[in-house]
Amino acid sequence: MAGSSHGHTPAAWTGVIIAFIGFCVAGAFMVMDQPAGFWAGMVVVLLGGVVGGVMRMMGLGQPKDLHAPHQMTGDREPARAEG
Repeated sequence: MAGSSHGHTPAAWTGVIIAFIGFCVAGAFMVMDQPAGFWAGMVVVLLGGVVGGVMRMMGLGQPKDLHAPHQMTGDREPARAEG
């Protein structure tokens, strides 16, 4: 996928950063055996997805024409053997 711009948008970065903070909070509270803090961290993870989605709807995500160019033109990359 050389040359792909997948995920290089303010919406993607913001959503991932918020979700990462939520995972860190949840992990810390899991180790401290504090269920309320763990679930609060999980809420922050979900909040990251919501914020990213809202930002995408506001136009800060990847434009629709860049999501899947092969669907618009019918072109597909041939499968490559790795090894």
